[in-house]
Amino acid sequence: MVRSDARENKARILAAARDAFAADGSTSMNQIAQRAGVGAGTLYRNFPTRESLVLAVYQDEVARITGTVPDLLAQVPPLEALRRWTTDLVEAMRRKHGLGDALGPGAHQTITEQSYGPVIAAITELLDAGKKDGSIRADADPGDFLQLTGALWRAASSPEDRAPHMLALILDGLRAHR
Repeated sequence: MVRSDARENKARILAAARDAFAADGSTSMNQIAQRAGVGAGTLYRNFPTRESLVLAVYQDEVARITGTVPDLLAQVPPLEALRRWTTDLVEAMRRKHGLGDALGPGAHQTITEQSYGPVIAAITELLDAGKKDGSIRADADPGDFLQLTGALWRAASSPEDRAPHMLALILDGLRAHR
């Protein structure tokens, strides 16, 4: 069992790394330890390499985003929940985009393998809620939706952010025909 102070240290390290990497993808491990208020030994005991820390930040963010689905569905109709959830996912992917350069090809595959299942499960839950209430077409597929929305985080590279308009078009295509 992990002691509570060890869990708190790990959480502080992840939060500091997330903020630091969002501001500057080349932030050093020592700078992250300082931001987290822990010693270098504590940082390296939890995350022996920079790549392991970056992977943990990705995994933590995926868990946070996928964990929001039940609350969203309890608060708003399924199509609106899907819009909000996708917007959050797109923002997270944009923040993480700079980290990709710091990772080797094996890490990219690990991220894809570890995040695909939870993300598809979250999309499935959102789509199923909309199919159940009749707002989302019956043939909506989570894999297709993920492929389509992959273009949204790349849309930020232009001077005008086209992602909200593109997402509106995608969601309009998901609407059940009545």
